[in-house]
Amino acid sequence: MKLSKFKYKLPTELIALHPAYNRDESRLLVLHKDTGKIEHKIFKDLIDYFDNEDVMVFNNTKVFPARLYGNKEKTGAEIEVFLLRELNREQRLWDVLVDPARKIRIGNKLYFGDDDLLVAEVIDNTTSRGRTLRFLYDGPYEDFKKALYGLGETPLPKFIDRAVEPEDAERYQTIFAKHEGAVAAPTAGMHFSRELMKRLEIKGVDFAEVTLHVGLGNFRTVDVEDLTKHKMDSEQIEINDLAVKKVNSGKKKKKNICAVGTTVVRTLETSVSTQGTLKPFEGWTNKFIFPPYDFSVPNSMVTNFHLPLSTLLMMVCAFGGYDKVMAAYQEAIKEKYRFGTYGDAMLII
Repeated sequence: MKLSKFKYKLPTELIALHPAYNRDESRLLVLHKDTGKIEHKIFKDLIDYFDNEDVMVFNNTKVFPARLYGNKEKTGAEIEVFLLRELNREQRLWDVLVDPARKIRIGNKLYFGDDDLLVAEVIDNTTSRGRTLRFLYDGPYEDFKKALYGLGETPLPKFIDRAVEPEDAERYQTIFAKHEGAVAAPTAGMHFSRELMKRLEIKGVDFAEVTLHVGLGNFRTVDVEDLTKHKMDSEQIEINDLAVKKVNSGKKKKKNICAVGTTVVRTLETSVSTQGTLKPFEGWTNKFIFPPYDFSVPNSMVTNFHLPLSTLLMMVCAFGGYDKVMAAYQEAIKEKYRFGTYGDAMLII
């Protein structure tokens, strides 16, 4: 599979800038992967495709306010800092991306907030844009974290070309978000409302939760034509015993195992036994799924409409079949579905 196979023409006006008014009322394109049949529905119609003892697997990661704006010492130049991950709690060390990177060198101090509430020193140069910062803060850790997150804003992806609004803090988050650590939302999960979850529960659908702390690797451009040479960024995952028990029980009963989102698919496919069952796991994954690929755990998935040339689109094509998924995308464009993070959804079953 070559990178150029995943290029398609996406009209800019189809990239959603805001979420649907109600979470479960975005549109839903249903693709039957065996036949290629396409149906046009509303997201809450999802319930019609699942039955008693089917298992839905959600990513319970929680997005933190990762984007900060500060100023460089002496020059006062404005700098954007994107928090990636906390390296050391005691020393207040963080891996970050900085923009513009060419101006930021080891030893520079950066100032954030009114009256320079937080000061950080650049102590390492990890990649062309990556830096390690030490925040110079003497107070208790809880006060530092409150100050840091108070200054941060919701890290909407850059292709949502507008200013962050107050509602984004809640809407760029799933209703089951628990474990903080993501810098991007697991977007397929954002379509689920409390009402829909309750209705699914009443119908007997079982819920399992895994954790994958979504990193910026999701948005990193692929710059090699030969996909076997692309390296995914590592992301932290956890699959606990309860999730394993629910998924394997569903598999044994030949039930539907639905992965809600590409992050869940990657998490489940990272830890599979030789018998094709799910195993508990805590660690990191850099699994890159593209066609052709044999899936061991999920047999259906919920996902958004992804941008051209993205690793997310590649995985969806692996799951639903390249020709069928690309045909469904052309149908979605024709029917003016909304694409991207805040866009409409697709069920592949």
